[in-house]
Amino acid sequence: MPNRQLISSGTPWETFVAYSRAVRVGDLIEVSGTTAMNGDILVGEGSFYEQTRFILQKIKATLEQAGSSLAEVVRTRMYVTDISQWEEVGRAHGEVFGDIRPAASMVQVSALIDPRLLVEIEVTAVAGPKE
Repeated sequence: MPNRQLISSGTPWETFVAYSRAVRVGDLIEVSGTTAMNGDILVGEGSFYEQTRFILQKIKATLEQAGSSLAEVVRTRMYVTDISQWEEVGRAHGEVFGDIRPAASMVQVSALIDPRLLVEIEVTAVAGPKE
């Protein structure tokens, strides 16, 4: 099995729940469900668009830590609490992924772990090109 690299954000939940912010195995990188929490602070309360923008910036930082970038994302999975807001989520996704155009899913869920969270996103990426 190729080397397994665990990427952590350092939150206590990672140890408690036993998960990693991201896992890299070989050239494959899986980023866990990401929300608009910045520590104990919710970014973009009440805004599907603002939460999505912040989430994608968090994912960008995680991918960079794993040796990749948004340009290397091949799949996104977007979980939203109100599918009628799909255009706001889609607009933020489109602004970030423009010409990259990863395979994508957007599904409505009944709730996320905190009722103020409106969006959660997971991504699959590959390692960036060797320099």
